[in-house]
Amino acid sequence: MTDYQSFRISSVLGLALLVGAPFSLTGCANPFASFDLTGGLLYKPEIVQGNFVSNEQRQALKMGMPRAQVKDILGTPLMASVFHADRWDYVFTIRRQGVAPQSFKLSLKFNADVLSAIESDDLPSENEFVKRLVGEKKTFQPPFLQASEEDLRKYPASNSASSSVAPQAPLPASYPPLEPAGR
Repeated sequence: MTDYQSFRISSVLGLALLVGAPFSLTGCANPFASFDLTGGLLYKPEIVQGNFVSNEQRQALKMGMPRAQVKDILGTPLMASVFHADRWDYVFTIRRQGVAPQSFKLSLKFNADVLSAIESDDLPSENEFVKRLVGEKKTFQPPFLQASEEDLRKYPASNSASSSVAPQAPLPASYPPLEPAGR
């Protein structure tokens, strides 16, 4: 093989790689979303992370509670660091289609296995949180579908439909047996 042929083959392969590289990564952009041909977003899955802590649960916490009692009220913390064993973080985020994203954070600090400090966002009550999950629903009013006597008089009654039906033959008094009698 001559130097010219090897140069030509390597340049063709290099050009193919250069042109084809962007197309090989197009499916890696967002593995959780589907796109139509025009580029519009068709479906985005609901993402829920963490454990929700309501305002009622927050109000049940009292300074001086032991860790076990706090864990009974709130559950296992989302983040408990080995380097910060005296701090528990409860973080909750949710993203749904048609509803604004929500995020809440609650941090607890312990001193000798006793609750010593509480820092939190403005936490909703359980009822408020449920109302936030559901977007505003549009109420559908079905149209009024009742004809008045005046509307019915506009259309003449047709007797031809009832007279075109053929009379039925009378039913037989008895039917033949389904199986032969000589069995």
